[in-house]
Amino acid sequence: MDHADGTAGAPTGICIVDKPAGWTSHDVVGRARRLLGTKKVGHAGTLDPMATGVLVLGVGRATRLLTFVTGVDKTYEARITLGVETDSLDADGEVTARHDMAPPAAAQVVAAARTLTGPMEQVPPMVSAVKVDGRRLHQLAREGKEVERAARPVVVRQFDVRPTEDPLVWDATVTCSSGTYVRVLAADLGRALGGGAHLSALRRTRVGPFLLEEATPLEELVLLPAAAGVRHLPQVVVDDGVAARVGVGQVLGRDELGVPAEGDGPWAVLDGAGQVLAVYAAHRHGTVKPSFVLAVPPP
Repeated sequence: MDHADGTAGAPTGICIVDKPAGWTSHDVVGRARRLLGTKKVGHAGTLDPMATGVLVLGVGRATRLLTFVTGVDKTYEARITLGVETDSLDADGEVTARHDMAPPAAAQVVAAARTLTGPMEQVPPMVSAVKVDGRRLHQLAREGKEVERAARPVVVRQFDVRPTEDPLVWDATVTCSSGTYVRVLAADLGRALGGGAHLSALRRTRVGPFLLEEATPLEELVLLPAAAGVRHLPQVVVDDGVAARVGVGQVLGRDELGVPAEGDGPWAVLDGAGQVLAVYAAHRHGTVKPSFVLAVPPP
């Protein structure tokens, strides 16, 4: 099988998948491995089984580029049901509380959502993939255990709420930093309104530069060139001479690579054909060095 950069060998590139409901991110990776005929597939940020939408996969040598995708902002379309709490904070969990909540006024919900925007500390839910002392929280939760979790800094840039036909069900658009749990936001919104809530639907519409419009169903997997994985980074195109030096991981002068005299990077380095060779970052004394080299070294 040819890889996405057009040369023979193991498949290499980026896939933008529209994850189906009921699948874990690990399930998607497993299916992609079978479809692509390679074990080397990874994903750039977990989606809960209930959630659908954009899941970015790295394939072959391009899995190394996922480092530069995992930390980008994400956008979600969410549905929040007031009056009912669950142990997982979403519709997959067991109901733990019911509240006799009067339908809130729209202004109340908007104001409450506004208090949940900006920088904040968020405690990961027990039903999550976060590890504590080497064990994932959801494993401990299944055993009936609850452990103390450290709050993590996150940023919610957008939390826009809209009413639905049901006065206790609200739709929302959330744009947030990586690591933000939208189901925690839903639960917090319920508390802010004097009761409780859970996340009843979630669809991820954007992971950094990767949009839902370009995502494909898993069974129609499209392998994009590895360069797609760094399209959000500043890019520099080099000639064959510099490309050869990049391919063996040389430290270069900023002027040799053609990057600005200031700034730390990272910069995606491409050859004249548009194939990504490496990602470089600032080094010392006016030089830059590779964080990763993706160019296949000469035999």
